[in-house]
Parts: sequence; C-alpha cells; structure tokens
Amino acid sequence: MSEPGLQEDLSAQAELWAAATPAPRAHHLGHRERLRSRAAVGGIEALPDYELLELYLFRSIPRGDVKPLAKALLTRFGSLAALLGASVAELRTVKGVGEAVALDLKLLHHATLRVGRESVAKRTVITSWSQLLAYVKVALAHEPREQFRVLFLDKKNQLIADETMNHGTVDHAPVYPREVMRRALELSASAVILVHNHPSGDPTPSSADVEMTRQIVEAARALRISVHDHLVVGRDGVASFKALGLL
Repeated sequence: MSEPGLQEDLSAQAELWAAATPAPRAHHLGHRERLRSRAAVGGIEALPDYELLELYLFRSIPRGDVKPLAKALLTRFGSLAALLGASVAELRTVKGVGEAVALDLKLLHHATLRVGRESVAKRTVITSWSQLLAYVKVALAHEPREQFRVLFLDKKNQLIADETMNHGTVDHAPVYPREVMRRALELSASAVILVHNHPSGDPTPSSADVEMTRQIVEAARALRISVHDHLVVGRDGVASFKALGLL
C-alpha cells in the first residue's frame, strides 16, 4: 500500500474511534439537576450557603458551572448577609459578576428588606422585638457607611415610617434633633426608635452616640414624644441603649 493510502486509512480509523468513544463529561454537567433534586428532597433550608447561592445564580446564569462563582462571592464578602448588603459596584469586583448578576443579587436583598419591613409593620413593634432586631440587622449590619435611621411609631407602637435621616462616613453620621422632631410631628408619631450602624462591626455605643441620644430625648420630652430605644447595629450584633441602661 502506498504511503498516502496508508495515511488515509489511519485517518479514517482515527475518525471511527473518535466517533465510537463518548466525549468526556464536564464536571458541572448534571450538577444543576442533582442540586435541585437535593433541595426538593431534603429541603432548601438544609443546603449550605454556597449551594443556596448556586440555586439562585442558576436563574441569572442559565448555562455553565456557577459553583466557583458562588464560592468566590462568599469568600470575597465573608457571609451571605454581607454579600447581599454589598453595592452593585462592589459585587462587580468579583470576576464573573456582570451587571445582570449584580442586579439580581440586589433584587434579592431588597426583597428581603421588604419582607422584614412587613413583619415589623404588621405587628406592635415593642412586642415584636425579635422581628425588629432581625430587620435592622439585615438593613444595616453590612452597610459600608454610617446611617442614622428613625422608626416612627403611632400610639399603638405600630410602625408609621422607617426613614433614613442622614448618611455619613465610615464612622460618623451627623443628625440634628430638631430634624428628627420635625419629622415626628409631620407624621403625628407618638414615639420613635433611633437606629444607626457602626461599619467597624462593633455595636458598642460611643460617647458621641450617648450625647446625641441625650439631646434627642430632651427635644422629644418637650413635645411629649417617647424615645423607646436607640439601637446600634454592627456585624457583631445589636446594642440597645435601654438594655445597657443608657436610656
């Protein structure tokens, strides 16, 4: 047989072998179906955070392996709560997160906030303290800048409004007692709960926090408006002025 003919026969044989040999399966093929099945059988609550995040990312990224992205997001931000609290710009610093994925994650965050707000708004706040603490932690624990917020309550201690009175820097959010009281009068509020966050993570009230609270309490007393508490929110927990004997 001539050399060219031999080469043709070998090429044809190689093509036959290639056709008969199944292509190697990518690691992620079938993983989505297996994860969905585990969630259906064992319950979504049993999944670790990275797999819960994977399930959510399936909707944002219809094809491909999203496990590395889920783990990269959790590694970058440290927890699911911190991840959801991150800004769109911060989310996009993670390789693989485009505008659509970042927006979907922020939608999840804001949906969580609205659910928390409903649980507070539909109950008497003072007797739903656990729901209140859960709500303020989701809203503020991972904010990169200080925020000062006020929960305005009616005579039944039900929520009228939750409003941000000021944004600040990483360690200071100036607030003016007269502005808090002006807004309380506009809303016909009978009481308020003051809330602000410490981006450092430590919720321990500072001397400035104590002095500012004293000024607001004095202004409120003159208008017969109660200050039920001042909550300081950090990644390490929530400090209550009332529980600490500071109010």
